[in-house]
Amino acid sequence: MFKTPEDDAELFRGEGLLAQRRYAEGFRVYDHAWRTGTTFPKHDLPLPRWNGEPVEGRRFLISGEQGFGDQIMLARFAKLLKDQGADIVWLTRRPLVRLLAQGLGFAAKSLESGNLDLDDVSFFCPSGQLPQMFFPPLTEPPSEPYLTPPPAVTSPGLTIGIAPTGNPGHRMDAVRSLPPGITAQLLDLPGAVDLRPESTGARDFYDTASIIAGLDLVISVDTSVAHLTGAMGRPVWVLIPHLSDWRWVSRENDNPWYPSARLFRQSSPGDWGGVVERVKAALAG
Repeated sequence: MFKTPEDDAELFRGEGLLAQRRYAEGFRVYDHAWRTGTTFPKHDLPLPRWNGEPVEGRRFLISGEQGFGDQIMLARFAKLLKDQGADIVWLTRRPLVRLLAQGLGFAAKSLESGNLDLDDVSFFCPSGQLPQMFFPPLTEPPSEPYLTPPPAVTSPGLTIGIAPTGNPGHRMDAVRSLPPGITAQLLDLPGAVDLRPESTGARDFYDTASIIAGLDLVISVDTSVAHLTGAMGRPVWVLIPHLSDWRWVSRENDNPWYPSARLFRQSSPGDWGGVVERVKAALAG
């Protein structure tokens, strides 16, 4: 994944700073390490980079990098630009296009389309570099809901959405996704519905957001559905490993990124059974 051990160490240093909420320094270290060290595709276009210039009336091309959840989380910073009068064009993969267009009012474009007009673009910014332009003066991330929910799709008797797995290609998926037996326990909860697209028939994240809008609660592992639900301001219980990603190191009901999130952390590595028992107790209480 990384070109050298030094790249790997710098990425972990950035994650450690972010876990401490030292956002200005942490995002700078984290993004530099990711951008120079990883082998994942990155976008680089022959356009001026934004360095804090006035944004009103300017068109920004933002390239969505890393995973879908990362892009949903970082879209809050692009919304700040939009609120200041910028015209946002977000370049992403097809499953996010309708969500960003309808939920945030961006001119979202699909990477797969191969049709991108750069003539009127004032500035270019990869999504991973957006936070660096806002920390400081911000000291905490904007935490109010920023994604307008689509019209709700409701089904009688279904009140709890379950997202038990993430992208199997993720480097930490074996740690963060639930095993089949634990998944079955959650799906046996009264009113539970499996939010995975193969179960719901959702074509993209906009369809999934419509289903979430009609539910009382979402229970999700650390994957894009957790970010989607939090961005909508809907209640989400996030099930996380004993050693979690930097975004989920806060206390149970104190998440700086999503105030509507409640965290259920393993008490020891691999203890998903204990997590499910605490979820059941919370539902009963």
